Amino acid sequence: MLRIDSELCIGCGLCESTCTFGAIVIQDGVAKVGDNCTLCGSCVEVCEVGALAIEREQKTLSADLADWSGIWVFAEYRNDRLAPVAFELLGAGRRLADQRGVELAAVLLGSGMNGQADELIAHGADRVFQVDDPALVHFTDDAYANVLEDLIREHKPEVVLAGATAIGRSFIPRLATMLATGLTADCTALAIREEDGTLLQTRPAFGGNIMATIECPGTRPQMATVRPLVMIPLERDTSRKGEVVTVTPDPARLQSRVRVLRSVREETEQININEAEVLVAGGRGLESEKGFALVREMAQLLGGTVAASRAAVDSGWIPYPYQVGQTGKTVCPKIYFACGISGAVQHLVGMQSSDTIIAINRDANAPIFDVATYGIVGDLFEVLPKIISHLKDKRPSREGRA
Repeated sequence: MLRIDSELCIGCGLCESTCTFGAIVIQDGVAKVGDNCTLCGSCVEVCEVGALAIEREQKTLSADLADWSGIWVFAEYRNDRLAPVAFELLGAGRRLADQRGVELAAVLLGSGMNGQADELIAHGADRVFQVDDPALVHFTDDAYANVLEDLIREHKPEVVLAGATAIGRSFIPRLATMLATGLTADCTALAIREEDGTLLQTRPAFGGNIMATIECPGTRPQMATVRPLVMIPLERDTSRKGEVVTVTPDPARLQSRVRVLRSVREETEQININEAEVLVAGGRGLESEKGFALVREMAQLLGGTVAASRAAVDSGWIPYPYQVGQTGKTVCPKIYFACGISGAVQHLVGMQSSDTIIAINRDANAPIFDVATYGIVGDLFEVLPKIISHLKDKRPSREGRA
């Protein structure tokens, strides 16, 4: 809460003019705070007499921080298969666990998951907690959160990771609230601080204009959801050994207020840039919708798919399903061509994990060149036709294929 010392307050009005939420007013020469205060602290910073202070309620930990150990990954299982992000999280979790010298465990919830636990071990898990129950055949927030909460309270992992998918974004915030701990959503990088084991969670902030590193030093577990396709999975190793722990949950914890009447699998959309091995992306530098004709021709010659930056989509030159970036899709192709894309943070977080990035931009100082494997400084309307011509020359003739 915001505490105001009426004896120190001189009613100068600095706090009132600074508060962007209109939560502070000067009454009878003393500052008064309303219910709409967000505890942002801006008023405390400008108070020259120290009359304002924020008192935060300290959360009571169920145990000492030292009692929490291990890295956990929620292994999402849907449509009768493990979600690819589960393997990506195991790759990241393996690195964190080795750095901490602790165990990496995966939690697998669902029904009829024969053999899936072995796949998780082959991709880096030391232990798999498997909860196979008909009540979990369909995802529901409350049942999944209840089961995972019970496991976490019993085993006390210091870090819990999940994919920033529709399922992860749905119930992981609920779980963090139940555990009275912090959660960082949509992370693009994870690291461990050596001296105290704090998880450093990096994500785009303020609309993607900056990258913020967030930590949760006072509570456990430290929780984060991670965007798909930003972490690199380990190679599958069937020789790895691990333990599969079969968990039988309390039936009362499987009860859900939601009843799934029917699950309908959506038809695969025609535009799926997530799975493309070659992407040719266009941005504001294409200048108009007509500029995408070159991008499409080049993508076709390379056997790839067209993509775009937010600027191109917002300009109406290409539909939203082609958008790459913070507000679009995260991609990880083998080759990513960035044509006329400056490289704003919002775009970089969606494609910087690509194996090879080739940037074409007339601005030699464009941020895209900082992440590019190869860069071409020049007018794309001159560069692209030359690349296209070269690709056509390299294609075998019809006579040669006959």
